[in-house]
Amino acid sequence: MTETTDIRELNALIERETGFVSELTDGMARTVVGQKHLVRSLLIAMLADGHILLEGMPGLAKTLAIKTLSKLVEGKFSRVQFTPDLLPADVIGTLIYSQRTEQFNVKHGPIFANFVLADEINRAPAKVQSALLEAMQEHQVTIGEETFRLPEPFLVLATQNPIEQEGTYELPEAQVDRFMMKVIVDYPTQEEEARIVRAHLNGAIANEVQPVTDASRILDARTYVKRVYVDERIERYITDLVQATRSPERYGLKDIKPYIGFGGSPRASINLALAARACAFIRRRGYVIPEDVREVVFDVLRHRIGLTYEAEAAEVKADDLIAQILSKVEVP
Repeated sequence: MTETTDIRELNALIERETGFVSELTDGMARTVVGQKHLVRSLLIAMLADGHILLEGMPGLAKTLAIKTLSKLVEGKFSRVQFTPDLLPADVIGTLIYSQRTEQFNVKHGPIFANFVLADEINRAPAKVQSALLEAMQEHQVTIGEETFRLPEPFLVLATQNPIEQEGTYELPEAQVDRFMMKVIVDYPTQEEEARIVRAHLNGAIANEVQPVTDASRILDARTYVKRVYVDERIERYITDLVQATRSPERYGLKDIKPYIGFGGSPRASINLALAARACAFIRRRGYVIPEDVREVVFDVLRHRIGLTYEAEAAEVKADDLIAQILSKVEVP
């Protein structure tokens, strides 16, 4: 059987298996007005087994989006409001002594859910952040001497407010790197905002969300996402994009070299490939094309590029650098 035939069969298979994606998107649209990029990013992270760091002002439907998604897939949702006095046990759980049985019993924390909203993660101290991020990476937590697996699928959506810096604990670069994507949530357009106001005034916002799929189907979908074909030229394109964040001069970008303190790690390349695969799956395709990579590259790389003082002085953002890299790196 030829490679072309294999891809054609895979294409047909994935087209049959992606029906629930449209149902999820439609279900989200009935509750969340606008914010299409946020919704798409949530689907990509869920299908690629990743986590999202969300940056945006309050009141932009971040909580509503992940809560709606959890209901659509019949998953368990939990929310943790991060505060400076939070302890790791408040997130992962702890041992509680029972006088009746004279034994310690395990009490699971809110992290034992399919969809976890870590609200304002940068308000909690480093010890709490580390406990959460370890669970994200290992999909398990240790309480006392016992290790417990977290439910699957397991998706963490962590939020942080971009304007408030007092009383916050900035996430270290090594921990930020654990998130597959950093998504910037912007204000809705005036037309979308008018629709939001009208829907609330008319009571048209869907409060009761009906499930359209379940967790087992999401796990099945992940197996198909892993089968999405990535050509060697696409792999080279992905590694070129990440390499350009480390050695921009090799790609004719010596002008941006002073603005980059450090570039993306190999984890950036891995996550870019995984997110591109999920993007192709959502588009009902069995193979990745350059447009899939370009769609997710900003979200995957923006938190993995360290900016220098020169960049801050010149008001150069990570997105500006990524845009220049995209314009220079050859597209296959």
